[in-house]
Amino acid sequence: MRLRVLIAVMGGVLATATAAKADQLRALLTGYEETPSAVSTTGRGEFVAVISDDGETIRYRETFSRLQGTVTQSHIHVGQLSIGGSVVIFLCQTASNPDPTGLAPQCPQEGTVTGVITAANVIAGSQAPQQLAAGDLAAVVTAIRAGATYANVHTNLSPGGEIRGQIRTVGK
Repeated sequence: MRLRVLIAVMGGVLATATAAKADQLRALLTGYEETPSAVSTTGRGEFVAVISDDGETIRYRETFSRLQGTVTQSHIHVGQLSIGGSVVIFLCQTASNPDPTGLAPQCPQEGTVTGVITAANVIAGSQAPQQLAAGDLAAVVTAIRAGATYANVHTNLSPGGEIRGQIRTVGK
């Protein structure tokens, strides 16, 4: 009897220890996080997302407003705070700056875009030393969990980005 109870308790402990919980993500986007120079803009934004328990999807919502330029595109980049990095996922696209995968929604000038990211959304990193391959969502999730990604909204007045925010894990 004691052995059965011990096995049941240990099974429950192992199941609890191995059950993953979804990562909740957030970034506040401002011009002051842009690099190499801060951008003085009235624009503001927020990126919120949830990584699925199995790490195979990321559901996101990005909201932005009061941008001074016309929105041209928005992405997730791999790069530390104050460092520029490769575009790896389009959050929204425009006719002048299409997502190579064709999967991202169209960018509004102001408002909200939502989507679900899978491996099919991941494009190869444009900066060779970063060694990011197309389709490698696991590598992007690892970078997100390490605090080495940011969301960026680009405009015609600020082609490198008008607002940016480092993506952080805020809960499980």
